[in-house]
Amino acid sequence: MSLNADQLLARLYALRKDYADDPQDETYQALHHAFLYISYNMAGFKDYVKKETAKPAPE
Repeated sequence: MSLNADQLLARLYALRKDYADDPQDETYQALHHAFLYISYNMAGFKDYVKKETAKPAPE
């Protein structure tokens, strides 16, 4: 089962919250900026996810 764009963004948000106790942590920074970038570009992300999930799975 593949996740849709909204579900992926929600998972990214949850991961980001796991590291929120240390905003200087590199993992938090990476997740935070990825979350912000994707959420601000949601239309493009939805298109990307739709195209990627339509591709056949590698064997």
